[in-house]
Amino acid sequence: MPRANELKRGMIIDFDGVPHAVKTIDCKSPSSRGASTYYKIRYNNLQTGQKRDESHKAEDMLKEADCQRIKVSFSYIDGDSYVFMDNEDYSQHSLNIEDLGDQVGYITDGMEEITALLLEGNIIGVELPSTVTLEVTETAPRLKGASATNRDKPATLSTGITVQVPEYLETGEMIKVHTGTGKFISRD
Repeated sequence: MPRANELKRGMIIDFDGVPHAVKTIDCKSPSSRGASTYYKIRYNNLQTGQKRDESHKAEDMLKEADCQRIKVSFSYIDGDSYVFMDNEDYSQHSLNIEDLGDQVGYITDGMEEITALLLEGNIIGVELPSTVTLEVTETAPRLKGASATNRDKPATLSTGITVQVPEYLETGEMIKVHTGTGKFISRD
């Protein structure tokens, strides 16, 4: 049973027997002494698709849903569905683009190290690796002397998402991006 401060995007939590996926986590630290940190978490009901907002104290215990976890690789896109292949028995599982949400921007061709969450044999979500390597396809030109500054500029990556990167990066470079926060980590 995880505590509220141990939750990560993509985890499946059980509320009254219904599985809910963690979509966003917002940490609130009050300024007064002795006050506990609160986590405002948005869940997505995996049966109905409805959103649910909850606030938890850091030490609150939550019940993780009873899901089967299997290792899969991303295979291809079929219309509005992303198809994943089981690494052990090569069976295929598809997940709708709406169910993936923001994770779509971090999935690349042939991507491995993905954990699929199965409930009663049906895929209900995926957990991506904490970092992915993506190519910068479009960004402003490199600025002379930019290494001495700590400013960022927007960059479009190979999957179509936009992240803030340091000014010294150029188009064509490979970078690591954190899948939970969507922030630049380093060059690859």
